[in-house]
Amino acid sequence: MPDRESRKKDTSGVNALKKESENGINAFRAEALISMERICTDIFRKNQASIKIKKEGVAVKNLVNIFNTTLTLANEKGFQTMSLRDLSAASGLSMGALYSYFSSKDELLEMILSQGRQMTRSILSRYVHLEEPPEKKLKDAIRTHLYLTEVMQPWFYFAYMEAKNLNRDQQRRVIEGELATEKIFIDILEEGNRIAVFSCDSPVLTASAIKAMLQDWYLKRWKYQRRNITVDEYADFLIGLVEAIVKQEQAWKKMK
Repeated sequence: MPDRESRKKDTSGVNALKKESENGINAFRAEALISMERICTDIFRKNQASIKIKKEGVAVKNLVNIFNTTLTLANEKGFQTMSLRDLSAASGLSMGALYSYFSSKDELLEMILSQGRQMTRSILSRYVHLEEPPEKKLKDAIRTHLYLTEVMQPWFYFAYMEAKNLNRDQQRRVIEGELATEKIFIDILEEGNRIAVFSCDSPVLTASAIKAMLQDWYLKRWKYQRRNITVDEYADFLIGLVEAIVKQEQAWKKMK
């Protein structure tokens, strides 16, 4: 793991966010909220032909409300059980207003899944820079993903738990999204191997294990809340664990 002095010198990316407040998640949360509005703006512009509300500001505000309320209700009772009347009551929007944005629950579901995929790609690409060395990219990718799932926990939980109820095409896109995230870690580990800063026997299996540990944060959040473990504490632990694994052989060689 990097020493305290080397961490002080690293002032870019999500490490800079961490230094902006006692808990770096606060700065990241503000950034993610801006991203959510931007993605809803993109969705509105791409679906202007079908969305009946033509004032962009009103439409984007209501889309954010609809998505967030749907995720809350779905994670409480399940998306299949949730009715549009439930959504209307919880969001404060009339049935007619809801139908101004989508024609069915299936269309709403696809809009929500699309929103999450776009958000994930946007945030990861913003904070994991290709030109950075693999050691930094590995740390940034882990911390960014954890921050993202902390801010968007209802969406990630929803996507995971509802996957079994999706149709085949929707399941395919969810799987593609998960594999795309793993590919980010595979590429970083393989790059580290090529320039001899990592010694990772199986980048694919290691990336899969990293993804599983990242998922544990948003799927079993209650466990970490009960133990008073913050997202930054979990990120620091996971980064240290992964670095120890991928640098283990190099450390052993130095001891010989």
